[in-house]
Amino acid sequence: MEIVQAAMEDVDGVSSLFNLYRMFYQQESDLEGARTYIKQRMENKDSVIFAVKDSQNYVGFTQLYPAFSSISMKRAWILNDLYVVTEARKQGIGEMLLNKAKEYAIETGAKSLSLSTALDNDSAQRLYEKLGYKRDSQFYHYELVLTE
Repeated sequence: MEIVQAAMEDVDGVSSLFNLYRMFYQQESDLEGARTYIKQRMENKDSVIFAVKDSQNYVGFTQLYPAFSSISMKRAWILNDLYVVTEARKQGIGEMLLNKAKEYAIETGAKSLSLSTALDNDSAQRLYEKLGYKRDSQFYHYELVLTE
C-alpha cells in the first residue's frame, strides 16, 4: 500500500471514495457531483488530499482544509474527511492517513489539526484518541446552516 498526495490523475479514484464517504453520512450517491467537487478542490488548491492505493485500487483518503488561528497567528488544518472502504478496514489505513495528515501539518508549520465526527462513530473516536486527539471541552461549536 502506498499513500500519495492526490493529483489530477487521482481525481476518479478519490471521487469514488468521496462518494462512498458521503453515502456513509446518509447522502444520496452522486458520483458526478463528487467528481466535480474533488476536481474543483484540486484545481483551486482549496484542500490537500491524501489517498491510499493498494495496487491500483483506492482504499482510503483524507481531505484537509486550511484554516488560521488568530490567537496564535499561525496556520491550522481542518481534517474534514476521512474514509476507508469497508473491505480494507482494520488494516491500519485510517491510522496511516491520520499520521500523514499530522506529518503534513507539522511540515507546514501548523499550530493544530482539528476534526469532528458523528457522535455515534465510536470506532473513529477510539482511533483519534489513540493517536492523541483530545475532545474539546473548552468551546461549544455552533453552525448556521445557510442552504440545504
